[in-house]
Amino acid sequence: MSSNSHGLPLHTHKPSRRTTANRIFAVVYGCATLALLSHHALSLLNSTTLTSFFITLTFLISDSILAFMFATTQSFHMRPIYRKEFPENLRRVVKESDFPALDVFISTADPHKEPPMNVVNTALSVMAYDYPIQKVSVYVSDDGGSALTLFALMEAAKFASHWLPFCRKNNIVECSPEAYFAIDRDSHLSDQVENIKVMYKRMKARVKNVTERGKVAHEYITGEEEIQAFNKWTEEFTRQDHPTVIQVLLESNKDKDITGNLMPNLIYVSREKSKTSTHHFKAGALNVLLRVSAIMTNAPIILTLDCDMHSNDPQTARRALCYILDPEVRPKLGYVQFPQLFRGINKNDIYACEHKRLFQIDPMGMNGLSGSNHLGTGCFFTRRAFFGGPSNFLPPEIPQLSPNNLVDKHIWSSEVMELAYCVAACNYENNTNWGLKIGVRYGSLVEDYFTGYRLQCEGWKSIFCHPDRAAFYGDIPINLVEVLNQNKRWAIGLLEVAFSKFSPITFGTRAMGPLMGLAYAHSGFWPIWSVPITSYAFLPQLTLLNGVTIFPKVSEPWFLLYVYLFLGAYIQDFLDFVLAGGTFYRWWNDQRMWIIRGLSSYLFGLIEFLLKYSGISTHGFNLTSKVLDEDQRKRYEQGTMEFGVPSPLFVPLTMAAIVNLVAFAWGHIEVFRGNNNNNLEGLFVQMFIAGFGVVNCIPIYEAIIFRSDGGKIPRKTSVVATFLVFLLYLAAHVTLRNSAAKSVFCQSTIL
Repeated sequence: MSSNSHGLPLHTHKPSRRTTANRIFAVVYGCATLALLSHHALSLLNSTTLTSFFITLTFLISDSILAFMFATTQSFHMRPIYRKEFPENLRRVVKESDFPALDVFISTADPHKEPPMNVVNTALSVMAYDYPIQKVSVYVSDDGGSALTLFALMEAAKFASHWLPFCRKNNIVECSPEAYFAIDRDSHLSDQVENIKVMYKRMKARVKNVTERGKVAHEYITGEEEIQAFNKWTEEFTRQDHPTVIQVLLESNKDKDITGNLMPNLIYVSREKSKTSTHHFKAGALNVLLRVSAIMTNAPIILTLDCDMHSNDPQTARRALCYILDPEVRPKLGYVQFPQLFRGINKNDIYACEHKRLFQIDPMGMNGLSGSNHLGTGCFFTRRAFFGGPSNFLPPEIPQLSPNNLVDKHIWSSEVMELAYCVAACNYENNTNWGLKIGVRYGSLVEDYFTGYRLQCEGWKSIFCHPDRAAFYGDIPINLVEVLNQNKRWAIGLLEVAFSKFSPITFGTRAMGPLMGLAYAHSGFWPIWSVPITSYAFLPQLTLLNGVTIFPKVSEPWFLLYVYLFLGAYIQDFLDFVLAGGTFYRWWNDQRMWIIRGLSSYLFGLIEFLLKYSGISTHGFNLTSKVLDEDQRKRYEQGTMEFGVPSPLFVPLTMAAIVNLVAFAWGHIEVFRGNNNNNLEGLFVQMFIAGFGVVNCIPIYEAIIFRSDGGKIPRKTSVVATFLVFLLYLAAHVTLRNSAAKSVFCQSTIL
């Protein structure tokens, strides 16, 4: 507990009651895993044929990876703690005039994939924070350089003069207009609500009209400032080649709402881009915001948000201050991270978009170590953290960018604007430390993971803040191919860190200690899940079809080890999920999506990374679409998986579904025919794995056979997958039939 001279706690924490049980389980399970791997090694040495050697080696590699990932998972169970904040005590401890200024960074890149109204709602929700207005500045980074986004923000600035006083007067906590109007309100507010709702709908209609046209029509441009702003979009202006655009839409020193109160700063920023320059995607855009905001306001606290992650609690900034203003925590506090939570998830979360382990369970486990990893959005940084470690300040190239610099000029002044344009230039970072030692770090597609990791390696601590009321809510993709493409991008970015000189296993362990190193390694090596998942999805089934035993018999002692390892891992995962507020059906879909990702996004991400590492191919940054199709929305709400497009990601999924079904059916046919009775006990584990695969693949069978809607698996995908399965079976049949051994004594299990 942290208290102050007033004797009032700003925050408390308590350890998890399950810590001791988790540690005991980790030791026992670890010993069982070592026994399994040692038996694999002995089996490998005793292999008498090339086939048995290959099968044993495959399972040795697969189970070694599973054992490694299990070991990294246990780092989250060693010291989990739960925190609680008391923002109501903040008023009695610190005067609002002494609150540090807050700069909010909102990132967007494509108005067609990330609708401008999402940006509008996110901006309005944080502008309505219960925080001194004159201390809040909202910067919107438009990396696509779209006039549509600027127009939407101009409309938001006008609407804010009505919306902000409405929120203050009525103590609104749903400060995103879209979220607020989606809920029925009390009758005594009906007239006020109706008036503000009409204004919002009109603004929304104008933004939608402009977005559908693809350009800002002249009838929407009324003021001289607006004309000058949109004149920057010439015929030469493109997404990848355009000058810097900085537009101050609201200035807290002069712009007032309808009640006469000042409004927060609202600034649109689109950095300069050139076809010959390196863009670094989101990380580069955030570094431009760091520099531009330093020139204009230089607030010591920075909140980073995705364009679709709107505020759900106006007290959120005060919750962060409970830690930031604590003199015991402040010296080494780099950031306060809130979890990513989402609206619109269907009842059973069929795509596991909640990512409960990634966004809630794992950060809670890291809370008792050096603190949570950075989750990409909903994070309050101290500006100082971007300029070297707590005891190793790295000064920027000009004093105006220093976190200690005091801005004493209006943001509209010519000197400020001139320097802001200078630091937003595409060649400004040449021969500087930006992205290398200061700012958001370059070198990975997952700049959030990499930046948080590097900050903690430098000595910064973090706090995971998970209040009862969600601080932020975001949107999710509602079709499978978007989910898998997003995960593939994550997979590539994580591998870029895992196999770099900053690998969590080597660099991270030395800098932060073994537990934090393993915690970051768990995420960094995510994509290698694809190796054991793919092995277990095909090899036991193909050997089953050929009557080859690769597991111990039910009557043998080693069989009990399989049972323990399988049930132990799944039960621990289930308990973690349910005790974190999940349900059985959501957990089941979560583990199903783990298998699906392993056979698609992780597998393709691993292959693409290896090709890139070998210099064979490159990849780019792909946005996840937030635009919703009504038919897809209906199927999603009904809990039906959306395939629909002939994506290569669906081919191995379909292959695995076919192989598991055929193997499971063939195993039963052999039993009923009375064949292989002597070997039935040995084939039991293979039949169980095939059956487990069949149960998980039920949505795929439905999409192949029974469905006729637009979300079914395309016939082309089914045909290609069936053909590849046939070739795979022939190859396995020839190899196994030519092998002298009909039983491969390699012991393996799914951890």
